[in-house]
Amino acid sequence: MVNYRMLALDLDETLLTRDKKITDKNKYWIQKATEAGVTVIFATGRGRQRVEHLREELELNTPMVLTNGAEIWRRPGELLKRYHLEAEAVKELHTLAAESGAAYWGYNDEQLVGHKKWTKDISYKNWQKFGIRHENLDTIEALRESIEVIPKIEMTRSAPDNIEISVEGISKETGVKLVCDDLGLDIGDVMAIGDNLNDFQLIQDAGLGVAMENGDERLKKVAGKQTRSNEEDGVAYAIEHLLFK
Repeated sequence: MVNYRMLALDLDETLLTRDKKITDKNKYWIQKATEAGVTVIFATGRGRQRVEHLREELELNTPMVLTNGAEIWRRPGELLKRYHLEAEAVKELHTLAAESGAAYWGYNDEQLVGHKKWTKDISYKNWQKFGIRHENLDTIEALRESIEVIPKIEMTRSAPDNIEISVEGISKETGVKLVCDDLGLDIGDVMAIGDNLNDFQLIQDAGLGVAMENGDERLKKVAGKQTRSNEEDGVAYAIEHLLFK
């Protein structure tokens, strides 16, 4: 018997170790969950360009919630929904990031584009997400204050030194809810595991939200449970002790 019908997994600093690997123990317990009839899905800030090898490694043919909820797949090869930032917002974000000397990137429908390959002729692509990183946390905080006034955007982060921007009202939680609706499930049927603030709404609203030991302290406060760190098979531990017991 399992306690939840869906398992939503963040990737970086959650399922993946520091060197971006999936441990054998995590693979084993994800397989056990799948065999027990649990729908195991990714709920990540990554785009599909950076998750396909992980999906194949785990042999998952289930829905995926990508780019913090801006792109949702019913199954591999079958898109369910996409949300796009307005072109003017992307132009403004690009200007702010470039002028601050930050690294930046964007996910559009076709590719992940880093700041070194960013050119004016791609400014009007269908952008799902824009990201900014700077090692100076004061610079990041100043950027957050500037970005807050841009209309129709949603701002979050997956680490203290970055900012992730998508369409207003869109998050991992809205993406997982859409998948639930499509499968005839409820958000209460979901156990979600994550580590940072882009997981906040999902961890808060899921049937059971589980925070990683290495996670943000604000996330831990709204989580129902806490598991071990990503370096200590935290996902496997949560599946064994919370999903199955």
